[in-house]
Amino acid sequence: MSIGLIPADRQHKIKEIIAQKGVVRVNELSDLFEVSVLTIRRDLDLLAEQGILERSHGGAVLRQNMSVEPLFTQKERLYREEKERIGIAAARLIEEGDMVLINSGSTTLQVIRALKDKHITIITNNIAAAMVSDDAAYDIVFLGGNYRTQSHSVAGNFAQLALERVYANKVIIGVDGFSFSHGLTTPIMQEAEITRSMIDKTVGQVIVVAASNKMGVVSNFKTAPVEKIDTLVTDANAKEFLTETELQKAGIELIIARP
Repeated sequence: MSIGLIPADRQHKIKEIIAQKGVVRVNELSDLFEVSVLTIRRDLDLLAEQGILERSHGGAVLRQNMSVEPLFTQKERLYREEKERIGIAAARLIEEGDMVLINSGSTTLQVIRALKDKHITIITNNIAAAMVSDDAAYDIVFLGGNYRTQSHSVAGNFAQLALERVYANKVIIGVDGFSFSHGLTTPIMQEAEITRSMIDKTVGQVIVVAASNKMGVVSNFKTAPVEKIDTLVTDANAKEFLTETELQKAGIELIIARP
């Protein structure tokens, strides 16, 4: 790497590196450019202000913006094996007799599939769950509301009114974006409201299930800050984007779903 780059050129190089790798570390960049850690931190802070990356304790991750909700069928095909493993790992956190709130999404659908043999009650707006609930041991209650074909879910006032009568002891949340600085986000306001209500109506563990492609993604509507999360279940690739310091600061237990 060239030594003595002016700040603008060095920051341009950093943008190229993070675009390729998705994540950068302060110490690695300091060695690469032969400048101080403090200089690199200033560079990363400036790039974060420009919306190019998300700062983390030891470096930064590429910020990805999601302003348009993908089709459920598109999401279901992505990271299929990782989501199946995440579903199995999250299902282990649920005990017999639990009442569990579960929101919409392809990853939460895998959790519902993995819960098939448990004697629990599931309350969900994830209408796609009807496809995997034949002969299941659980009782499943679907929230009413306006059907959204894009996500195979229901939302709106009817769903909110139903949630007012519920207190669950666990909630499992799928997300479109996970960011330590911006929290949990989604491109659809109604989905954010339903998920926020599910968290508020839970008196126990808040479990987030998210594949690594959701790390560093920021969407239009905030569901909750990361401090609301008790447990994050994800795949091994997400460790590139997460640090122990940030997880401990937010009070989040990390579970890596492995083959």
